[in-house]
Amino acid sequence: MLNAAESAMDQAAEDDAERARNRAKLYAPPKGYRAPGGQKPRMPGAMTAAQAQALTRQLAAQDAQVTGRRSG
Repeated sequence: MLNAAESAMDQAAEDDAERARNRAKLYAPPKGYRAPGGQKPRMPGAMTAAQAQALTRQLAAQDAQVTGRRSG
């Protein structure tokens, strides 16, 4: 449904700047929305830096198992 709204707004826009403004309005969080703990809203499914580092370590360990190398 958002895709259809975005497409209609893009067709009605006169230039790229207006398209960008329309897209920002369409995807902006609702007025008064505050993320828990006063944090900046994140994209759904986005990782924190700590989660990304843990995933990197996990992938390195798995790679070491597959290739027979030591991780570290």
